[in-house]
Amino acid sequence: MSHMQDLLIGIDAGTSVIKAVAFDLGGRQIAVASVLNHYALGRDGSARQSLSQTWDDCARALRDLGTKVENLARRTAGVAVTAQGDGTWLVGARNRPVTDAWLWLDARAAPSVRRLVQSPLERQRFERTGTGLNTCQQGAQLAHMDATSPELLDGAEVALHCKDWLYLNLTGVRATDPSEASFTFGDFRTRRYDDTVIESLGLTHRRSLLPEIVDGTETTHPLSAEAAQATGLLAGTPVSLGYVDMVMTALGAGVHAGGAPAACSTVGSTGVHTRAVSASDVVLNAEGTGYVIALPIPGIVTQVQTNMAATLNIDWALRMAGDLLAEMGCETSHADLVQRIEGWMQKSQPGALLYHPYISDTGERGPFVNADARADFIGLSANHRFPDLLRAVVEGLGLAARDCYSAIGELPAELRLTGGAARSKALRAVLSACVEAPVRVSAREEAGAAGAAMMAAVAIGAYPTMDACIAEWVTPLLGEAEAPNADLVRTYRGLFPAYAQARRALVPVWSQLADQRNAPASAPDLEPEHTEQTLLAAQSAERSA
Repeated sequence: MSHMQDLLIGIDAGTSVIKAVAFDLGGRQIAVASVLNHYALGRDGSARQSLSQTWDDCARALRDLGTKVENLARRTAGVAVTAQGDGTWLVGARNRPVTDAWLWLDARAAPSVRRLVQSPLERQRFERTGTGLNTCQQGAQLAHMDATSPELLDGAEVALHCKDWLYLNLTGVRATDPSEASFTFGDFRTRRYDDTVIESLGLTHRRSLLPEIVDGTETTHPLSAEAAQATGLLAGTPVSLGYVDMVMTALGAGVHAGGAPAACSTVGSTGVHTRAVSASDVVLNAEGTGYVIALPIPGIVTQVQTNMAATLNIDWALRMAGDLLAEMGCETSHADLVQRIEGWMQKSQPGALLYHPYISDTGERGPFVNADARADFIGLSANHRFPDLLRAVVEGLGLAARDCYSAIGELPAELRLTGGAARSKALRAVLSACVEAPVRVSAREEAGAAGAAMMAAVAIGAYPTMDACIAEWVTPLLGEAEAPNADLVRTYRGLFPAYAQARRALVPVWSQLADQRNAPASAPDLEPEHTEQTLLAAQSAERSA
């Protein structure tokens, strides 16, 4: 590292946007360039993404960053990459794509998940990975491909994740990281592949598809000449393979900052609730749900539960209000309605209604998995008005967060918040009271890219340990702790048992509604036009925080 090399680049290839972010070695964000991601949703439940297009978009983001930062190539001491998790990116001979990637949004593996969870090895698989089996995951997707289209796997030489594919294009090295490797195919205690887990998925005969595991805080590979030409960076620049985006975001936002046992919730279009614990202190629930994902800190993992929909519920409520206003000739924007949330919250009574925030068409995945789960209001009377409904929706997000944290141990001592909802004072107050913990908001804008860049900072020796890097990159950006309101705490503590009891009692109702939805329609008899939804159509459902 020469004296000129004073920058690190973090790449964060999300579901909606691919970002390249430049930081100085002390963690200050210098510039960001972003390119819209592209994927297609099909009526068969597929969610597919072109591998070559994804690499082209990543390279373009890096080139665009070069136009914003003078002398970027010569100043870059290291590059790190993280990306959307789960999914399957198959690569064959000469590192060519075999087929489009199956994303985490892909639902085609559902029949295989139903079969695999009946395996006599399923509980052992869960206890080693710490991760519930679902259609998002590469293990389930590979098992489904093996059962339904084995020719895809026959033509593949390696099964990668999104960040692994980008790393291959940056360095020419086929690898994955310890976090995705162990929560999908291994043991979170050893951070290695596990024979029993692979056997439980019926993939022992496909084991050769699993790549080498590389820890990006310890090992880097040089940027290839081809990647240098595509990105505008210098060949030989050290490249670090980051961990999966969920824990990179949590790391950058403060899940392990200041030495205190804390938790981090990312409340964006989806909700991700994480707590950092020693691997020996992991609490595995009886339902077999959630994730255990390694952090790039020895012996420390995150326990994770994810809500399929978080602020998407608020977007839905605001859209209802906007549609009514438009019917009356009063045009308004989403931003105008967002500005009114605080006022509506003040006009409503806490805890008057129950709302389960299961607005997603794919149901819920945390802390329980049920594709038929749907949102509901309970307790409506003639006196309730729109502000009461909106408050119930916001409180539903808080109670869902409490539900998730309850499934992975005790409620947190402190909650760090990131994502779009963290900007709302009213929402912070509800979350704080629901989990009975003070909240702190990180001022870090691009937490995922920062988490990855922190790994590169340790790998190139800018910091001796990740804890030393956290002390400079993360802790100073945490805002003041906002203590929960005692009256709200009492209200939500009293409301939560009804919330939990109601969602358990509704399971047969959701099932009957699903049967009704899936029954052959008696009318009308028209064949709907087949359409493929590209990113632009999906943006509203996948808007990043």
